[in-house]
Amino acid sequence: MFHVEISSGFHHARVFNLNDEDLTEKVIEPWLDDRRIEMGDHEWEPRESRLRILEGPRMETTDLSFGQGWSNAERASEDVTKSKMASAPPARVPDAFLIEAENPEAVTADLLSNHDGRAIQWGEARQRLDSRDQKVAAVILVVRPPEP
Repeated sequence: MFHVEISSGFHHARVFNLNDEDLTEKVIEPWLDDRRIEMGDHEWEPRESRLRILEGPRMETTDLSFGQGWSNAERASEDVTKSKMASAPPARVPDAFLIEAENPEAVTADLLSNHDGRAIQWGEARQRLDSRDQKVAAVILVVRPPEP
């Protein structure tokens, strides 16, 4: 079992008894992607926080009583933060392409000419990127070059 602590300054949140899949999905992948992590009653920014991952026995209710859960986990577990982060699979982020063109509209029309594409609002695009939507394979940004 894995036990996790995220802290920033005087604030911290802890979660106990995560399996490997939950640890990877809920903590490691978002941390490596620099996405906010919801834990406790707070959202944590990886670049502003500290992460600790312990691996050890399952913490039962009696182990967690009276606010002693983290102390008990530290005594019975091994700090595996560095090894878990180092062995994590690479982040799956969409490829992004930047095309500078005098006429971005024409380039976009050409790119979409043989495909079923549609324009979407930036908010929707950002949400799909932030959630690491597995259906997103690429992001294409077409801009006008800066004028001299």
